[in-house]
Amino acid sequence: MSLVWVPWEQVREGIGEIPGLTIQVSDPAAEPPPWAADVMVYVPPFLASGRPVDVIRELPQLELVQLLTAGADTIIPHVPERVALCTARGAHDAGTAEWTVAAMLASQRELPRFVRAQDERRWDFAFTRSLADKRVLIVGYGSIGGAIERRLAGFEVEVVRVARSARDGVHGLEELPRLLPSADVVVLIVPLTPQTRGMVDKDFLASMKDGALLVNAARGPVVDTDALLAELANERIRAALDVTDPEPLPAEHPLWAAPGLLLTPHVAGSNEASVARVFGVVRRQLERWAAGEPLEGLVQGEY
Repeated sequence: MSLVWVPWEQVREGIGEIPGLTIQVSDPAAEPPPWAADVMVYVPPFLASGRPVDVIRELPQLELVQLLTAGADTIIPHVPERVALCTARGAHDAGTAEWTVAAMLASQRELPRFVRAQDERRWDFAFTRSLADKRVLIVGYGSIGGAIERRLAGFEVEVVRVARSARDGVHGLEELPRLLPSADVVVLIVPLTPQTRGMVDKDFLASMKDGALLVNAARGPVVDTDALLAELANERIRAALDVTDPEPLPAEHPLWAAPGLLLTPHVAGSNEASVARVFGVVRRQLERWAAGEPLEGLVQGEY
């Protein structure tokens, strides 16, 4: 029986029994259990860091690290070359796409303003922007980007797709300088790689049209925080962020008070639909691994 290490009982219950595999539960933040030396598949906690990541190099029989997330940037440097690393590709598409569309609508219709007025029992009538008739630029058009576009289908917007490499119907990243000035909403859903780290810099933001909305559902370091703060401070553009750099955001950080900003604490993929789908993705992956079949969501190079 091959040994699989998962971080919580909830994960074992969600995966269920798989022939040929023994699934053990132990908190990877604590001392490794006696059976750790025999672990062949390791499932780290969601958004793992510190000890739960460091333990990867201490598992001599390890063959596969299966993530619960779609992103792998924090894990890649810790995985030996001999070990396969796979993401939970597809599991978070629905949740992240829902958050993205909700953030667009809330920002365009100024819902945070009205919620604050409600808290103060103040009738604060205002004329707002709309989402209809806007051009939405999706930067990082993969499975999540496609899920976002499907959810935008009824909102009467024009979607422009951008990915690392151009393909039929999708622009390449090198075309961004030409595309940014005409976009009303710019959605970031790229993985964090050396190419995308700091991609949204002073020049990127300066190319956005006045009043445009930047939506970051990717990773905080994709955006130059100081450059974004400068644009928000002069109220030339607006932003909706689920991720920040640094993260978690310190209480004294100026982003909290930046005008035109909707901020949530990295919750786009934290919802009941994502949890159920993650368990399904992990179970199918473990079944493939046990059967010696090709793995899905395999991280290669900059993925």
